[in-house]
Amino acid sequence: MLSPERIERLRGYLLEQQATLQQQLIGLADAAQEANVGLGNHMAEDATAAFDQAATLSLRRNHERALKQVESALVRMAEQRYGRCERCAEEIDFARLKAVPETTLCMNCQRVVELRTV
Repeated sequence: MLSPERIERLRGYLLEQQATLQQQLIGLADAAQEANVGLGNHMAEDATAAFDQAATLSLRRNHERALKQVESALVRMAEQRYGRCERCAEEIDFARLKAVPETTLCMNCQRVVELRTV
């Protein structure tokens, strides 16, 4: 079982990630508003703007997904369910939680899930 000190350390990591992702999402929203696809004087400018807009949208979706995972981990912490694999209910190794604090799976279950998606 994770010690209270380790849980607090991991909570700190998660809160830092949450703040970083929220700031990045604000920046991406600002960038998306500045994109003016179709308003350039040249087709190449429009193509570049369209590419930038698609890249920004993709980044925003990835950041939103990551933020949801972080917030879910914080909820699990508050409910004292954090650190247990959602698939097998075994304790997740601290080293894994330190590397990926929002994870919901132990290494064994993660491997199984990844093998199924290949």
